[in-house]
Amino acid sequence: MIKLNFKKLNGLVPAITQDHKTNEVLMLGFMNEEAWQKTLETGKVYYFSRSRNKLWLKGETSNNFQIVKEIFVDCDNDTLLIKIEQLGKAACHKGYKSCFYRKLKENKIKIISKKIFNPNKLYGKK
Repeated sequence: MIKLNFKKLNGLVPAITQDHKTNEVLMLGFMNEEAWQKTLETGKVYYFSRSRNKLWLKGETSNNFQIVKEIFVDCDNDTLLIKIEQLGKAACHKGYKSCFYRKLKENKIKIISKKIFNPNKLYGKK
């Protein structure tokens, strides 16, 4: 089994999530060793929330679970690319399919995707 290097980012590794059919990048999250082990054990993607300082299963609130199809590890063993099947239609907690729903054009940010759900209704107002 591969040994990931969790030392560089204080116990975390970046995990890029990509749709396994379209190759669209859906999000970037972080995993600690527990999230990595839970992902391997369950086939569902777990992350470590830096803002909440806790482990979380993607989809535990939204039902937008991510099912692992393939996992790639970079040459330094410190970054993951996880190809997933996105259950539900959105990976982004802001209501979009991808967290990369904005594009910089002529020094301005433009929204390039349509919202799939209203996050205030799903998560409550923040």
